[in-house]
Amino acid sequence: MTLDTDMTTQANRLAWDASAARHQASPEWARQIQGFKDPAFATFDPVIDQLLRKQGIEGARAVQVGCNNGRETLSMLALGAREAVGIDQSSAFLSLAEQLRTVSPHKNNCRFVNANVYALPEDLSNAFDFALITIGVINWMPDLDGFLASVASLLKPGGRLVMYETHPVLDMFEPHAEDPHRPAYSYFRTEPFITDEEIVYDGSQTAKAPPSYWHFHTMGEIITGCVEAGLQIRQLTEYPHSNREVDYDIYVAREAQLPLCYTLVTEKA
Repeated sequence: MTLDTDMTTQANRLAWDASAARHQASPEWARQIQGFKDPAFATFDPVIDQLLRKQGIEGARAVQVGCNNGRETLSMLALGAREAVGIDQSSAFLSLAEQLRTVSPHKNNCRFVNANVYALPEDLSNAFDFALITIGVINWMPDLDGFLASVASLLKPGGRLVMYETHPVLDMFEPHAEDPHRPAYSYFRTEPFITDEEIVYDGSQTAKAPPSYWHFHTMGEIITGCVEAGLQIRQLTEYPHSNREVDYDIYVAREAQLPLCYTLVTEKA
């Protein structure tokens, strides 16, 4: 099945816009609104916290692509970034991001940009020391190579991209299946997974939403896409813990353990 990049990108935007109210109604949102009043508050787990510090986030001009409600963009400032920009195409989630920015002591060092990643504003080109991509972002991208090229265009020469993503092997499994430990999908699947439910990660009940498209990308495609975008591979680390929806926690601490997530560090040539 061949799908148009612009069509699926805009469909995903509508699905995310329709899901924002559910996120705002969660206890986690209340925790973030209160937490970001503290300049040291961050929502990163220990893995990405330590990696960002090690890779030189302190003093960097940083950008997050697919920033959602801005919590991780603001968290980079808590780790010492001198400036942080968050990019997303969902105006509803960027409205939430602005609410978090307003309560943050770092608000003057942060801004959010509403943009389609495949058509980024020119003033963002070659502007950043550091770029961040986190959980689930690349799977919403129908054109992986085009996406990675856009991200690379944001970086100065020598700038670094850090990714902390769900492992593509995990997309082979369906946690709600009768036998959730039996592969349900091919690792090389090319058709996207399509759903018409709200996009939530806490296991709560979902309502209907516009259709969204979750795309499958192999590790080889991700690595090759980075290289072809002019990004040199510096470090790839795979982990046995899950950074995905709570439904996937059943794959943690198995005797025959799958890789469930990874970090990837690349540098612009």
